[in-house]
Amino acid sequence: MGNKKTILSGIQATGNLTLGNYLGAIKNWIKMQEEYDCYYMIADLHSLTVRNDPEVLRKRALQVLAIYVAAGLDPDKNTIFLQSHVDAHAKLNWILNCYTYMGELNRMTQFKDKSAKHADNINSGLFTYPVLMAADILVYHTDLVPVGEDQRQHLEITRNIAERFNSIYGETFVLPEGFIAKQEQGARIMGLQDPTAKMSKSATNLNDVIFLNDSPEDIRKKLKKAVTDSENCVRYDKENKPGVSNLMTIYGLLEEKTMQEIEKEFAGKGYGDFKSAVAEAIIKKLQPLQQKYCKLLENPKELKTIYERGAKKAADRANPIVKDVYQKVGLIVNE
Repeated sequence: MGNKKTILSGIQATGNLTLGNYLGAIKNWIKMQEEYDCYYMIADLHSLTVRNDPEVLRKRALQVLAIYVAAGLDPDKNTIFLQSHVDAHAKLNWILNCYTYMGELNRMTQFKDKSAKHADNINSGLFTYPVLMAADILVYHTDLVPVGEDQRQHLEITRNIAERFNSIYGETFVLPEGFIAKQEQGARIMGLQDPTAKMSKSATNLNDVIFLNDSPEDIRKKLKKAVTDSENCVRYDKENKPGVSNLMTIYGLLEEKTMQEIEKEFAGKGYGDFKSAVAEAIIKKLQPLQQKYCKLLENPKELKTIYERGAKKAADRANPIVKDVYQKVGLIVNE
């Protein structure tokens, strides 16, 4: 890919994708595909830290792939693949586990959060999955990783592992940097009912989240119920008006407007008018995506072609890197 920098990101194959996934990640990925060498995976191996119905997991993986493409990720410009179809991830994961310290993993806040949510299944994969994430990143000599605040720790431990390995065996891994989208407010879309917490596809309150496959009717209903405040003034103030500020962020990203422009547009108007406008902006964006998504799911051969081609391209990049690592740690490598 010439001198283009390499970017890697992915979404787990669990649950329905949300407006937060689109605005916080996929929308930014689309803008990157012209400028960077992009690797976008469906993180199905990471999905195994919780118990899944096997058929549902397979179905979800294809749905995430279909969303990627329907949203505008061009398979000819990006490497789009299933994580489990590139053996290099698992191979490098084991090696890196042997260069990661328990103390480092103990400090990972997401393990504590996820352990609280899945108290009946606190497995070792939940504890060590930051190492698999490090393998995902390092196996492509990734330069840039799109990160939100909740992922910064994972990038830090990835850099720590890479630096440790490099110090022992010489320059092997590229040290990845965090990539923050220019529209930083899009990095974290909050819930409609709890605007102090990130919009999550695992939300138990369905009114808290807009799913990418929600009908126009559902979207309008959820927006009407969205938490605001008693001021009835569309004004951006994240600390004192989190609900309104979150809706403004969503509207701004969809309509490509600044907070000041939105405040001016809705000056003298109440929350009813504003919520209605946000709902219609969401519907306008999602309807063409949903149409393409449904067509792709009706054509499994096309999806299979995309993920097979993506896996081959990803493996061609990753396998020589794993071979180099194997040789450096003393394993016998098949030529």
